[in-house]
Amino acid sequence: MQINEVRALVETEIQQVASTIAEQFGSDVKMIKEVSEYINGSGGKRLRPILALLSAKAFDYEGEHHILIAAIVELIHTATLLHDDVVDNSNLRRGKQTANVVFGNNASVLVGDFLYSRSFQMMVLINNLQVMKILADASNRIAEGEVMQLMNCNDPSTNESKYMETILRKTATLFEAAAELGAVVSGQNEAACQSMAKFGLHTGMAFQLVDDALDYGSSDKDIGKTIGDDLAEGKPTLPLIHVLQHGNSDQINLVKQAIENNRADNLTAIRAAIADTKALDYTLAAAERQVAIAIECLADLPDSHYKAGLIALAQYAVTRQF
Repeated sequence: MQINEVRALVETEIQQVASTIAEQFGSDVKMIKEVSEYINGSGGKRLRPILALLSAKAFDYEGEHHILIAAIVELIHTATLLHDDVVDNSNLRRGKQTANVVFGNNASVLVGDFLYSRSFQMMVLINNLQVMKILADASNRIAEGEVMQLMNCNDPSTNESKYMETILRKTATLFEAAAELGAVVSGQNEAACQSMAKFGLHTGMAFQLVDDALDYGSSDKDIGKTIGDDLAEGKPTLPLIHVLQHGNSDQINLVKQAIENNRADNLTAIRAAIADTKALDYTLAAAERQVAIAIECLADLPDSHYKAGLIALAQYAVTRQF
């Protein structure tokens, strides 16, 4: 099943989610409306909302709360992107100029805050304490991951374990929440909810691992952002960590200097070191292991088109490449 076929399974619901998001972007403050509409018009695959919808549908949910949950998850994700682009000083996302380039850093941060607060207003509408706890905990954990990533920047001593914990909090947490919430609103037992949470977590890990590989194994056009951004920001992602652990002395020194000094000017040489040490193969193998674990978490879920869609979504993490 291809990703467009996965989306087709919940296309009606995705349109409802899009309408809900557009409504929630509304504000009588002009700048909030302008920045929100710009972000909303930037596209994106909306994988997290799709995950929440598929999860609920896989349990035969027939209510409407999964629409709200999917919209909330996307608002939280959008808020994190606005803040990330300011912290990372990014210029390109999804093939377009970032909001901080168009509107300035201050506007991006404050509108990100608006979207966070709006998402919590929406949580109240569901009137489910468990839903609020999952989303509140996820928001807090994501913030921890952002701080951990900031601490890792310019630190070539960052090891694989620390990197994995960072991406678990920063990226995988919202995937985890999206999948778990689909089961929660469907009234499933604790075991089913936890299985879906683990599915989302490992799927999210795979997505981030592949994202970090794409930064060295693709092109600006393919991934919609500037290749080498991670290097320019001094981020020790897994491909670089692998070179530091398995490269020769020249390769290790090259990567170490780049991380410490935010240097992307040696990108060609660094990509050569990554290729020589098979760092991308190593990173993709790690992502494939995460996908295998994720799919195993669905073992007790009854077969359906929606279960097949969940499996395909996890597999898409490692097939959307290079």
